Order: sequence, then C-alpha cells, then structure tokens
Amino acid sequence: MRFPSLTLAAAGAALLAPAALPAAATALTATAVPPRGEGAVTAADLLARAGTCTELSKSRYRTDAGDPATVPVCGTRDAVFWKADLDVDCDGRPTIHCNSSTDPTFAAMTAFQQSDGRYLSAETLPYVVVPAPSSRWDYRAYGVQGGSVAAVVHGDRVQYAVVGDTGPSDIIGEASYATAAGLGIDPDPQVGGVPSGVTYIVFRDSRISPIENHAAAVTEGERLARLFVRNN
Repeated sequence: MRFPSLTLAAAGAALLAPAALPAAATALTATAVPPRGEGAVTAADLLARAGTCTELSKSRYRTDAGDPATVPVCGTRDAVFWKADLDVDCDGRPTIHCNSSTDPTFAAMTAFQQSDGRYLSAETLPYVVVPAPSSRWDYRAYGVQGGSVAAVVHGDRVQYAVVGDTGPSDIIGEASYATAAGLGIDPDPQVGGVPSGVTYIVFRDSRISPIENHAAAVTEGERLARLFVRNN
C-alpha cells in the first residue's frame, strides 16, 4: 500500500522491534519456484489472450508518481488485466526482509487481512495490489475483491496470487515481495522490481478463503486460467 504518510510510518515503526521479528521467518527467493513458475497454463497462452484490450477504466494510470498516465485497465467477461511495471510491496506483517528498516515506505498493514485477523505477510504470500477505488476505475464493480485470484506473468513465468492490498488511486503496477520472488524478479523493496513487462490478470468473481491459502490460489488460478485462454 504505497501511501507514504507519517502516520503509517510511525505505526510501522511502533509495531516493529528487533525482538518482535519471527525467529523462523524465511525469505522467498527466485530459485524457490520452478523455472517457468506455477501451473501448466503457459505464460504465452495467457499473454495471447490478454493481447487485445477492451478498456474498462475511464482514464489511464501512471506506473509511478510523476510518470505519464499510459496504462488502461482492460477486461473480458472472465477477467480484468493490465500491463505495467512491478514495484515491490513489502507492507503488512513485519518480517526479516519486510520491515521499516528494509523499506522506508513500509506500512505494517494491508487493505485485507488473513483469517486470524492479522495483516498479510508480503514476504511469504504472493499477492497483487489494485488501485484504490475512484472515478477512474472501481475494482469492486468488476467482481474483484480481497482474495480474488490473479495470474501474474513476467517473461515465461506465471505466478498465481491473490488480491491482497490497495494502492494510490492513480498508480498501478505493484505486487508483494513473494510475488516478485516467484517471478524471478529482485524482491528488494528499495532497488528491486522491474520497470515494465509484467501482466496482471485478475479473475472476476473469484475468491480464496482463507486469503492466505496459497495452495488453493494455485489450484483455482490454474482452473480459471484454463477457462480464460479457452474463451476467445
């Protein structure tokens, strides 16, 4: 959730103390997944299906503050999708690699929470960030919610994820540390990410519960991806 405010920064600092970090926390790395990502539906198939854009957003998004607004949200009856950069979201529950020391804009919260009431862990849970609702586009009007299933594509890799956080209403192109790592992208919140070449596909009217069940997201994502590429 890229809202660099003093309030959020103070909250993150207050919640994070060295002793509070989980001793057993481990980071995901780019080598933690197979070379072509998760599932049998290929990146090429998904990209081909998302190759034609019927614009749903009333105007376009920036990928970073100060950049021109060039990115539309596109859609079919099955999914909404956009092509942008990938900024690394490290917000949520503090962990070894996601905290106020490793990320100057860290916020110890996410827009959506897991089943036990705690905020999501960006380091361990693959999730994507959607823009906050606005007159530009409101994700809620298109069957998207916290826990909706997403397929994120970069190069020849596919990473299944859930919608886990919201960001600024005029910026698009952000995903969790775990999503970046699964795609083979440097997940460092300060210097990682990529400037372009990432496609985000969110399947309409889908939802994983509990939101933190990544195995369920992969299974359902694979099923929905097969339907998406077949429905031409």
